[in-house]
Amino acid sequence: MFNKNKFLTYILIIMFSFFSKSEAKYEKLFFNFSINSSEGEIINFSKFEGKTILLVNVASKCGFTPQYSDLQTLYDKYKSKGLIIIGIPSNQFGAQEPGSDKEIKNFCETNFNISFPITTKVDVKGKNAHPIFLWAKENYGNAAVPKWNFHKILLNKEGKVEDTYASFVNPLSKKIILKLENILD
Repeated sequence: MFNKNKFLTYILIIMFSFFSKSEAKYEKLFFNFSINSSEGEIINFSKFEGKTILLVNVASKCGFTPQYSDLQTLYDKYKSKGLIIIGIPSNQFGAQEPGSDKEIKNFCETNFNISFPITTKVDVKGKNAHPIFLWAKENYGNAAVPKWNFHKILLNKEGKVEDTYASFVNPLSKKIILKLENILD
């Protein structure tokens, strides 16, 4: 005889086993990595130890590009409390970041008055992704892999991935603000 309740219980167990995150090992932390700035200087993430970091893969010719303004507003509001925003240009989504590092930096400063760090252009997904994105995927799963420009990865003060946000989640959304205020205190 078919037991509907038992069947539903098994289905739920199977579903949650696929969606649950395994405990990350974190053999390395965010602070163990570095990346080049848009000027070609090395940015050692160790200088941000004890800070909360918002990594955002950015692009100049994307429908989400106006988020630069909101990222700057967020940075201005919370940098005194320990928030660092790092813009990481990538040309992997719709070829929407075709410029050179210098052109990208000038675009950000001229159009959005960006004062947070902008890095050199890198891959953010796939086997050639910058090591920080490979590390994020290894420790947080596919939710850390950008699906489009302006994907956000929030790192806590311990240098671990706290949460991720899809491109359409505005930097000034309640979702991000509440999480930030919780981990900045």
